[in-house]
Amino acid sequence: MTQKKYSNEDITVIWEPGLCQHSTHCCKGLINVFDPRKKPWINMDGDTSERIIEQVKKCQSGALSYFENPKAYVES
Repeated sequence: MTQKKYSNEDITVIWEPGLCQHSTHCCKGLINVFDPRKKPWINMDGDTSERIIEQVKKCQSGALSYFENPKAYVES
């Protein structure tokens, strides 16, 4: 199954088109991030990582998931 990945500094959202039921819950909940009229349709700069995570967790089909990106090591 094909996966598409969209990242910002904190998280990566994975979209599996084959699982998507096109219920539009993601779009209605966070249109600044999830907008099927645009390419790419997921804009990771459209809101905070926390709000994106909240919306991804509401995906009923399981087509959207996420993981936290590794933090860069900063020497002090």
